[in-house]
Amino acid sequence: MKSQDIVILLKLVSLEQGVQEGGARPEWGSHHEDPYSVRGLESTLGISKTEVNASIKRSVSSRLAVKDRGSDRTKPNRRNLYNFIIHGLKFVYPAKPGGMTRGIPTAFAAAPLKNLLISAGEYIYVWPYARGKDMGQSVEPLFRSVPDAVQKDDGLYEYLALVDAIRLGNQREAGLAAERLSERLMTK
Repeated sequence: MKSQDIVILLKLVSLEQGVQEGGARPEWGSHHEDPYSVRGLESTLGISKTEVNASIKRSVSSRLAVKDRGSDRTKPNRRNLYNFIIHGLKFVYPAKPGGMTRGIPTAFAAAPLKNLLISAGEYIYVWPYARGKDMGQSVEPLFRSVPDAVQKDDGLYEYLALVDAIRLGNQREAGLAAERLSERLMTK
């Protein structure tokens, strides 16, 4: 597993939910290619086609995803993905807060958790991003292209911010993020 595998799987979940909810679709890549295709994922996530392809193979091999027989699309195994994020991700990809920087709010400072917790400190966590409007402690995202990718997909942003809350939080905070992630991930 590589960290971008989680980003790709959460993007696929976001795409599925965008279509099912009938709301605003996550932005498709240029030329309106199939957003589920390797090329579509490359375009919206900023991850090379070669790496997207390798990631999908790893995810299917580790049972975090399955190939849909009818469409041949990769579909995240949501239960396995949820369990991996909750129980293993912070050990495999720990988040280490760094210095102050400008960026995009993540974890407890992002929309899904922003008003649910009273912050113990005055600093927020941000993914470093030159065009970001917020100052906070830097946290490296799961993949370097995340700050650009979340500009195009609110669902992906919410998922990745919740993942960071689990990676960074104490037991209570991580538990709240896990509960919110379960609500979003386990409903179709």
